[in-house]
Amino acid sequence: MSEGKIVNIHIIGSVGSGKTTLARELAADLSIPNYEIDNFVWERNPYGDHRRSDLEILKVVKKIVATENWIIEGVHTREWIASSLQQVHLIILLDPPSKVRRYRIIKRFFRQLVKLEKANYKPSWKIFMNMFKWDAQFERNGKASLYRMCRGFESKIVVVKSKDEATMLVKREWKKSC
Repeated sequence: MSEGKIVNIHIIGSVGSGKTTLARELAADLSIPNYEIDNFVWERNPYGDHRRSDLEILKVVKKIVATENWIIEGVHTREWIASSLQQVHLIILLDPPSKVRRYRIIKRFFRQLVKLEKANYKPSWKIFMNMFKWDAQFERNGKASLYRMCRGFESKIVVVKSKDEATMLVKREWKKSC
């Protein structure tokens, strides 16, 4: 990354949209840290995850956004996410077709079951089925909720259908601003 250039990106999208993969790849390309919202919403515990309070989550978010150069990814639309949107340069809404997301949900589940893919949670049939429910909810009202949450930040939002499209866009914007 070029000296003096600050890059703060927030990636949003439904389950299976490719948020985590895109965040990891962009973070590696730009040599900046990336953060999964789920990992500061949930306190990971071998005996079962515990959801942190909104106040605890807000403290974590504020600590991250007080730094320079980061990528945050996740689909949460709670009030505490507003502090990241205020500091962000680019909001990427990753919105591949529904059939692509469903395929990825299935593929991820089986890869996690056979330990080919790391999971931050214990894969279960219940979580697997919930992912389809969450994806359907995202289509029904999640996108509208995201747009409401991003009100006032419209100039920062780009909607892309694929990870490759997002990567090209970020690299093009990066070159323009350096």
